[in-house]
Amino acid sequence: MKICMLTSSYPKYPGETTAPFIEEIAAGLVRRGHEVHVVAPFHRDVRRGQVERGIHLHFFRYAPVPALNVWGYAESLHADVSVRGRTLAAAPLALSAAALAMLRVTAAARFDIIQAHWVLPNAVPAAWVAGIRRVPLVVSLHGSDVFLSEQAPPLSAAAAWAFRAAAGVSACSGDLRDRALRLGARPANFDVIPYGVDASAFRPSPEAGPQVRAELGMAAAAPLVVTVSRLVYKKGLTYLLDAFPAVLARHPDAVLAICGYGDLREDLERQAQALGIAASVRFPGQLDREQAARYIAAADVYAVPSIRDQGGNVDGLPNALLEGMGAARPIVASRVAGIPEAIDHERHGLLVPERDPQALAEAMCRLLDDRALAQRLGEAARQRIVNELTWDNTAERFERLFQSAC
Repeated sequence: MKICMLTSSYPKYPGETTAPFIEEIAAGLVRRGHEVHVVAPFHRDVRRGQVERGIHLHFFRYAPVPALNVWGYAESLHADVSVRGRTLAAAPLALSAAALAMLRVTAAARFDIIQAHWVLPNAVPAAWVAGIRRVPLVVSLHGSDVFLSEQAPPLSAAAAWAFRAAAGVSACSGDLRDRALRLGARPANFDVIPYGVDASAFRPSPEAGPQVRAELGMAAAAPLVVTVSRLVYKKGLTYLLDAFPAVLARHPDAVLAICGYGDLREDLERQAQALGIAASVRFPGQLDREQAARYIAAADVYAVPSIRDQGGNVDGLPNALLEGMGAARPIVASRVAGIPEAIDHERHGLLVPERDPQALAEAMCRLLDDRALAQRLGEAARQRIVNELTWDNTAERFERLFQSAC
């Protein structure tokens, strides 16, 4: 098949961590013998060739001035709860430019499928181009797009229109599917397709522990709790910090590494100071994929404390969760959204209620105290990844969805 994808985010250079799942889905389809073209907005930091990993890349410009270059790449929303003002000004320019770029790419040859990643903002211009080219449209949901669609009647109406135009719809979790059905998606052409993991990149690594502890200035035997995410409200990091004093009461030399970038970093640093735990908390900043794999593999406990934030936004299925599973880490995660679809409590990890620092602390201490349990859960988590949740599994399921849509 010849596939054209429209996305508003893509890793800006190899190993960069903005929406890596888009690249992995595309690369997985290339490995299955399909020709994949990705259309994405320009970003000042993009350093990509025309073809990488077999994927044809088309970055379009839309902003007449640098101040409006804010479309996609996790820059359109402030902490994932409110739209930045400049984004509203950039929207007509970016949507028009996206449609024109799609028209140019699809004019060169006959495509079999157009895929829009995120129903808002991308399914509307993609549906328009699909109609002109008489090509089936598949809409793939990732989380923040469904949240945005739920915020106002005009946005809900735009999403419903796109769903009606689609020959197939996918979501990375059952929670997103249920919410999309309430917005007007049709059950008959809907498929839940979980994300995958590169199990060769995210794997157990005995040497990672000493390396990362040295980088963090820790004692070699000190317990290490790691979380890797964007620093936004729906990741639940404030509750993880609230939980950590109770962990330190039982493990005084423990360290919490909060890895990633985002709008809340300064707020989280102030919270650690106010809690009196700043000396035990590290903020390594944004990690590339190789660094993230090392930090995850070094963790004695890997935490994914996701929540439904104050606006109702929530992760679909966090990539970071699956990466921790691939690395065979003992995981503590919130029982929210798509997480329970990947983690069976007491089998692949420990699940706790969202927004519950006490439960988080108790689960983390349980894993630090019972290393046999931690090892058993981590090994079972990796086995689930290897057997069920690789990117090749994901690509195969997308292939079947595309075939049914044609």
